[in-house]
Amino acid sequence: MKIAIPSTEKGGLDDDIELHFGKAATYTIYDSETEEIEIIENTSVHVGGKGLPHELLVKVGVDVVLCSGVGQRIVDLLNKNNIDIFVGADGTVQDAIDSWKAGDLYRPKSINLSKDRGFGLTQHSL
Repeated sequence: MKIAIPSTEKGGLDDDIELHFGKAATYTIYDSETEEIEIIENTSVHVGGKGLPHELLVKVGVDVVLCSGVGQRIVDLLNKNNIDIFVGADGTVQDAIDSWKAGDLYRPKSINLSKDRGFGLTQHSL
């Protein structure tokens, strides 16, 4: 299973989770079966490129996204492409993976979404 985490800089397990999904510099892709890491540069319109962030993830076969929080639009786009999403992650990419494996992350609900800024609340904010 391929798991994507928006990352702040160069990506990788030690990189921090980017709080704004669409403006992440990179997406760190973790393969839960092989434990291999792949780093994908965000070349979407949000950073001056073309396309939308979710299209990058669909192209590489991502099954799950882990992030701090998200807006309703990305939830809908990911769900439409059969990609599960879990929110409530914080810290590093490795922290997000560990939290997901432990069952500490959760699917977004309307209470976790902010229509004004597109940022969801983490469980630490509730």
